[in-house]
Amino acid sequence: MTLEQILTLVVLVGVVAALIADRMRADVVALSGAAILLVTGAVRPSEVQGAFASPAILTLASLFVIAYAMELSGLLDKAIEKAVVFCRRTGAAGLWGLIGMSGVGSAFLNNTPIVVVVAPVIRDVAKSIGLDPRRFLMPLSYVAVLGGSCTLIGTSTNLLVDDMARTSGQAPFGIFEITPVGLAMALAGGMYLVLFTGRLVKGAPAPAEEPGKPRARADIERHSVSHVDLTGDSLEDTKVYAQVREYRPRMAFISVAIFIAVIAVAAINLVPIAAAAFAGAVLLILLRVISPDQAYAGLRPEILLLIAGMVVIGIAMEQTGLAAEVTQWMIGSVNDVGPLTALIFLYGATLLLTELLSNATVAVLLTPVAVALAESLGVSPRPFLVTIMMAASAAFATPFGYQTNVLVYQMGGYRYMDFMKVGLPLNLLTWAVAVMAIHHFFPF
Repeated sequence: MTLEQILTLVVLVGVVAALIADRMRADVVALSGAAILLVTGAVRPSEVQGAFASPAILTLASLFVIAYAMELSGLLDKAIEKAVVFCRRTGAAGLWGLIGMSGVGSAFLNNTPIVVVVAPVIRDVAKSIGLDPRRFLMPLSYVAVLGGSCTLIGTSTNLLVDDMARTSGQAPFGIFEITPVGLAMALAGGMYLVLFTGRLVKGAPAPAEEPGKPRARADIERHSVSHVDLTGDSLEDTKVYAQVREYRPRMAFISVAIFIAVIAVAAINLVPIAAAAFAGAVLLILLRVISPDQAYAGLRPEILLLIAGMVVIGIAMEQTGLAAEVTQWMIGSVNDVGPLTALIFLYGATLLLTELLSNATVAVLLTPVAVALAESLGVSPRPFLVTIMMAASAAFATPFGYQTNVLVYQMGGYRYMDFMKVGLPLNLLTWAVAVMAIHHFFPF
């Protein structure tokens, strides 16, 4: 190995170890690694500049602004208010319907505020009609995760994989190109949750509420976890979603209309998603739906900087040849096997890493490996890239693999093993469904 490869490997191992230790904010860890690589010359300043100006960063920043405008309009609170009335009339079916709607919303919006707002509603409505909230809170988190896998913008992991694949010379993904695979996983996972969650989760009741605090805020403020998933902030910051916002019809209508327009023009390939989202965010300011200060407040720079820092590490892996070395090792591990077996192996490796690390880390580590692995097998990299997208989000076996899991973990009073009992079979089910769907919709 060259000196640059050794240095990049040391930085990578250090970043991964720091993320697992969870003693420092994830964005600070990623930026520290990027700074070391820049100072030592493993990456050039122009390459770092390119990481901060990537289409994924621009798309995410713009979508954050549009989503924030929708939050400020009180639209989500208004929808939840109507859903409560519906659920109290329809019982368990209404609760499952609300969970399903949350999954649909997560295909297009940040799933963190959705779960933060909907979870206390699910808990309270279930209690009021004599049902165990534990039967519904864990599925809410899982369905939100599965919903985010259904579109390119449903989770920023998908955008990051797409962005890194472009730098490797691959064609960009369409906004709904991965929908058939994500939808198959979501439907299979949803049916499993409806049928088996109640049987698998039994035991102690939810923890008592803290006196003197609103229910949602009391549940949220118990958390002090800095494991960051790209679709939301760290859990210390989720208390901002517990605020009840006054409904503003004009603001809600315009922000939703602009969001739909962004999705539509990107879906028909009229303009790239980054350009459409950026134009939509600027239009919200020009129409005075939100102020420039509000737009800046919605940017969530810690997430954007986390992605940029991890992209720099990914660039260093490629430029120094470290990614090629890892690929050769992986190719040797799957020597003399077909592309389908290699794809199954790649999904499992990605899934295992996602249970331990943030989605950004997994995407950066394995996207270049996926492209090189496919090329070594003489097949299209497309199915391997979709595999990374799906497996990097579908982490269900621990309460800490995804931050919405942590939220419902405390709120529902679950045990750690509850996530193993429900989540591990869900991991295996979605793994099998994803591989079959990818093989069908993205042939080698």
